[in-house]
Amino acid sequence: MKNIETIKDKYTSIIYNTNNLKDLDKVRISAVGKKGEISCMMQEIGKMSIDQKKQMGPLLNSLKNDIINQIDQKKKELENIAIDKALENESIDMSLPINLSEGTLHPVQQVMEEMAVIFSSMGFSIALGPDIEDDFHNFTALNFPPGHPARDMHDTFFMSSKNDEIKKVLRTHTSPVQIRTMIKDEPPIRIIAPGRTFRCDSDQTHTPMFHQVEGLYIDKGIHMGHLKGVLMDFVSKFFETEVEVQFRPHHFPFTEPSAEMDVRYERIGSSIKIGQGGDWMEILGCGMVHPNVLRACGVDPDEYQGFAFGMGVDRLAMLKYGMPDLRDMFSSDTRWLKHYGFGALQQANLATGLS
Repeated sequence: MKNIETIKDKYTSIIYNTNNLKDLDKVRISAVGKKGEISCMMQEIGKMSIDQKKQMGPLLNSLKNDIINQIDQKKKELENIAIDKALENESIDMSLPINLSEGTLHPVQQVMEEMAVIFSSMGFSIALGPDIEDDFHNFTALNFPPGHPARDMHDTFFMSSKNDEIKKVLRTHTSPVQIRTMIKDEPPIRIIAPGRTFRCDSDQTHTPMFHQVEGLYIDKGIHMGHLKGVLMDFVSKFFETEVEVQFRPHHFPFTEPSAEMDVRYERIGSSIKIGQGGDWMEILGCGMVHPNVLRACGVDPDEYQGFAFGMGVDRLAMLKYGMPDLRDMFSSDTRWLKHYGFGALQQANLATGLS
């Protein structure tokens, strides 16, 4: 039988000097393929005596594994070289001018601007906050007790931390912006908080990253009637038609009483018509701010009351503009954006119509 070290040195040299994936595959076939040199040597083991098998078997297995590992490592190197070369050839000069007629505004951004216009007309200002939050602002101050399901790892993206560090989380809602505003500012407070939020969920109507707009109004003498009036006015302006709504009792840790608001709709084929038909669809949650939330922010619940609401921007965009799948919004498909996008210079306003 041929000298094993000689065989190893031969293929080590061939592999080292191979410069493309096609030739490397030929080396693999000639060495460890079904009829390769090393494979044929291993077939000879069956003709050996027991003592020879004990000696040659491990040596040939070691040789085969060593050559396979060398080929795999070389394959990775050649693949990385090919990727680097492709990136060099496909680089884009970002300083080049673009054709403005080709640019479009993403529907999520369009809907956010429409909502900002509507609520600004009611006296609300825009407040922003960080995407990465701590437990106090995201949960504790919002009256989430320890052990609440929303704190579960399956629903929330917690970030790793050392023992002496405050645990961080990708915010699950934009409500922490409300907490930060109430701690920082004195009432009266009237804000909306648009932004990205994150939850462990993905299907046709859910994505791990999505967008919300939440609202907060804190003042003296605020009651549920004010909340209903603001939201009914909002949906009529947003859908640009008269919309019949209903409020159903619900539960949220941070509001009491709490409710969900439904709008009347009708499904015609694959499209949904808001404001007509005999069915109801839930589009947002709302309620009066819980006294515990006010106390956590240093606001006296005996003097001030308020309401809060929250809604999904992506879902409202789907309903208004007839998008069948939420995941398409984040697929980076320029064909989808060309179809559903809005003119880059088009501005939403109530005078000439939002869209």
